Amino acid sequence: MGFVASVRRGGELAKECQGRRQSLPLQFRDRGLALQVVSALAKSGLPAQRLELEVTERLLLEDNDGTLAAMEQLKNLGVGISLDDFGTGYSSLNYLRKFPFQKIKIDQSFIAGLGEERDAQAIIGAVAGLGARLDKVVVAEGIETEEQMKQVRMHGCHEGQGHLFGEPMTAEAVLTQLGTSTTVAQLVA
Repeated sequence: MGFVASVRRGGELAKECQGRRQSLPLQFRDRGLALQVVSALAKSGLPAQRLELEVTERLLLEDNDGTLAAMEQLKNLGVGISLDDFGTGYSSLNYLRKFPFQKIKIDQSFIAGLGEERDAQAIIGAVAGLGARLDKVVVAEGIETEEQMKQVRMHGCHEGQGHLFGEPMTAEAVLTQLGTSTTVAQLVA
């Protein structure tokens, strides 16, 4: 699904929950990205504050100046920007200083090691502490059990996502689910 179409579908969810979209490096190379986002938001009715774009560290390696300019424009619109899969790939701490991220998402590979691996606990605690000191929301990805949720909370993570909260869904499936008696709190972290 294209960016405009996914934001349009997100507009239908705007009253119920946050819209997330994983961004592709190619989209950030497009100098008209902010204009596309404004257009998509206007057509969908989704408030900019309810749209969150997720970017990976790979994107940051490809065109630092262009990417930074696009991110600043999006941030000024009120769009949230998250650094996805932090801790894998290149994990330069300088990215946290240079780019306007509101969230840091800890990769699920660290969450899977909770309970058995001391280093996973140490890394989660360190990233959560760093995020807190930088005024960033820290999200733990890949939470599958209540015990994992308890541990990431104990280590200072603000939000969680994973199968514990529900399976990944299309926009249509979320709309259907919201039409039932299930509450939004049961669907998202």
